[in-house]
Amino acid sequence: MSERSERVIGDEALRGAPTWTPNPTELSDLELLLAGAYAPLGGFLGRDDLRSVAATSRLVDGRPWPLQVKLEVPAGMLDGIDVAEAPPLVLTDAEGAPIARLDVAEVWPTREGWCGVAGPVTAYGDGGRAPFDRLRVPTEHVREQLTAQRVLGYFADRPLHRPQLAQLNHAARQLNAQLVVLVPVGHPGPDGLTSESLVRCVLAARDRMNEPVIVAIPLTNRGDEVTDTLVRARVAAAYGATHLLGTANTMSGGGPRVLVPRELVYDSRDGQWRDRDEVPERFERIALTDEEIAGLLDDGLPLPEWHTPPAVARELSKARPPRRQRGVVLFFTGFSGSGKSTVARGVADALLETGERSLTVLDGDVVRRELSAGLGFSKADRDLNIRRIGWVAAETARHGGMAICCPIAPYASARANARAMATAAGADFVLVHVSTPIEVCEQRDRKGLYARARAGQITGMTGIDDPYEVPTDAELVLDTSEGSIDDAVDTVLVFLGEEGWINPRS
Repeated sequence: MSERSERVIGDEALRGAPTWTPNPTELSDLELLLAGAYAPLGGFLGRDDLRSVAATSRLVDGRPWPLQVKLEVPAGMLDGIDVAEAPPLVLTDAEGAPIARLDVAEVWPTREGWCGVAGPVTAYGDGGRAPFDRLRVPTEHVREQLTAQRVLGYFADRPLHRPQLAQLNHAARQLNAQLVVLVPVGHPGPDGLTSESLVRCVLAARDRMNEPVIVAIPLTNRGDEVTDTLVRARVAAAYGATHLLGTANTMSGGGPRVLVPRELVYDSRDGQWRDRDEVPERFERIALTDEEIAGLLDDGLPLPEWHTPPAVARELSKARPPRRQRGVVLFFTGFSGSGKSTVARGVADALLETGERSLTVLDGDVVRRELSAGLGFSKADRDLNIRRIGWVAAETARHGGMAICCPIAPYASARANARAMATAAGADFVLVHVSTPIEVCEQRDRKGLYARARAGQITGMTGIDDPYEVPTDAELVLDTSEGSIDDAVDTVLVFLGEEGWINPRS
């Protein structure tokens, strides 16, 4: 049983304490704090430390620290509470199960309606469980397994093919080091690979490494390469790494020594991966790119054994089945009256006739009636409507179905969120922008909405008094004013066939 499963439950003193569910980034930080991976930190930082880290990458006491580890809660939660007498704050997971207690040491306003909270955290409750829980272990648990003087850390944020395994094993042999493989989880990996699939791929390569210690950590990229590099070095050091294989810069103020991987090629004479300078060009093969690997999997072709161990290839084939079998979200967006629902319905009818895909159609009007009744047309309500559509579509695609969605979806952020939910479900996402000009849409005005908006009878009409953010990431663009609906339907079907999601159209 892991130490995460040995938490004491039922502390009566905390039953009436205020509770809060942190956002995903804060939850990631919380788990790393509880695991000891953010040593020397023992909790969320206070205002002075946050300012110091932002300005100097150091804590107030001068110790190097690269990341603002902060927590915000609604201001109303702590109104009128004397910090000296404040009760502990119980932090919960997304399902409301307790994870930790935070002993409030400082509270300050951050932005309108919110305040920062600082203080030490300790594990509490039985929440925070996740797949491969046995691998999400505290740093001391890992350090107890380390017997070598040197420890090589490696962040496996993608599957381990033979080139990566050769680099890793070579470095470990050269150092005579024990190996700690850290697998970032909690967000999609390369090409939409789910966290669980990534862990399975790494475990499938376990027998290709010399007794590695494999740890799953909820490490979130912050979008800044330098910060992410320094955080990884800190986390690796907390898990006992003395060396780190990667292209990162050495962390200031101490930390693992960074080793840069060698450039390897496959020597077809003896089936080994060697330094490029050691192999004549006529006998070498270079590593496949991510795009080449994805293309083979999309087409249902086997990954070559010279490049990928069979056990890893099997896991990748399960995680990324051929497009013909993989779930997909076909998401139409455009003005009211653009023809998106008509085209979507035509695509659905054609696929229902062939029976080649399991379909769920999420039409904007039907969704408003069945799933989003009561929502208005404010930005917040529109975003919530698209979030609901995106969630249902992602769950449909998770199980290999095709979800066809056709809301207006005027805001880029909401469309991006729908795409992210599909990706997190291991599915594909195809955005179709039906770009019919608004003048044509107004002429059609089948529902009379534009006329009512022009007359001031309704507000929040996309294209009249509410914006439409034109997609810049659409896989397909249609304009139903330039051809028939049948032409548009055929264009979509041909595209889906050419890309492999359905049988090719003749």
